[in-house]
Amino acid sequence: MKARERVVAFARRAARAEAPTAGERMVRGLLSVASVAYGGLVRARNAGYDRGLLRRERLPCRVVCVGNLSVGGTGKTPTVLALAGAAAGAGLRVCVVLRGYGRRGHGVRLVSDGQRVLLGWREAGDEAVLLAERLPGVPVVVGEDRVAAGRLAVERFEPRAIFLDDGFQHRRLHRDADLVLLDCTDPFGDGLLPRGRLREPVTGLRRADAILLTRWDCGGDPEGLRRRVAAVAPGRPVGGAVLRPVRVRDLTAQRDRPLADLRGVRVFAVSGIGNPDSFHRTVRGVGAVLAGCLVYPDHHVFSEEDRRRMGEAARRCQADWIVTTGKDAVRLETGLLEGRPVAVLEVVLEIVEGARALEAALGVPVEARHG
Repeated sequence: MKARERVVAFARRAARAEAPTAGERMVRGLLSVASVAYGGLVRARNAGYDRGLLRRERLPCRVVCVGNLSVGGTGKTPTVLALAGAAAGAGLRVCVVLRGYGRRGHGVRLVSDGQRVLLGWREAGDEAVLLAERLPGVPVVVGEDRVAAGRLAVERFEPRAIFLDDGFQHRRLHRDADLVLLDCTDPFGDGLLPRGRLREPVTGLRRADAILLTRWDCGGDPEGLRRRVAAVAPGRPVGGAVLRPVRVRDLTAQRDRPLADLRGVRVFAVSGIGNPDSFHRTVRGVGAVLAGCLVYPDHHVFSEEDRRRMGEAARRCQADWIVTTGKDAVRLETGLLEGRPVAVLEVVLEIVEGARALEAALGVPVEARHG
């Protein structure tokens, strides 16, 4: 683990420790002071946009943003896959725009023209490549400047709608609809950064046009969360969604397998995502025996040493398979580790509550049309 990742991991442990040590209490105090300062800056910036002091740029097409309040782990990428796929399936010409977190280099880059994936994950970021691979016919553009990225998408492809992935806090680009995701298992992330995981105060929900509660089926209190959301942002439609496993992609044999092929099989889970616990629940939910796991930070760049460690750990656990997520598979770049086959447990987002209200609020299809 890199030095920066170790520091972040220690800070998170200190922030959440039930019986903190003296050192952790000191770190927690410093983080709390920093959170107050951070919150003040965020409120000032939002006030600038709300009062028209900071300029927003419009694009000549509908812009639908899928974002959240917290740092990672709410299911944005599966949501964008579902919404962009539904819109494209309904005959709309759409594009996806995102920052391209974790990529090398800067500037606006075309990841997919809808026909071919033009960049690898190092140049585009893992999420962008995953979206490009899973959305045939949908161009994908990355860029820190979402306005410039959106303009490129408009100039090249003339879309009816752009889906902005993880852009709720990127307010310079005007959007026609904002969908904010909240994870039912950890909706408010223990407060503001860096003490907690929130990018902005919970009152930011008032800017949302619709709210989607993800991992609706994973415990927590979805109905209680719905009431709390209604108290903060009254009148906004609130939907519920689950991440449904659909297939196993065997990277070793380069073919798809049914979920039943994992039932009763000892597996070793590898992930570098925002919510690894959710992935582990999904693995158990399909009937696999979770023999062990390795958890890395979100967007972690796997080294040869990491791959060796995965294979050896899976061997020690007597696991028959190594399973990972779609996003991690992009960075893992291998289908075999120490003789253990590697498989991706693929999931799709399914809206189980409030689909019609969400569709009306967003102005685009939110479910695939059949027949």
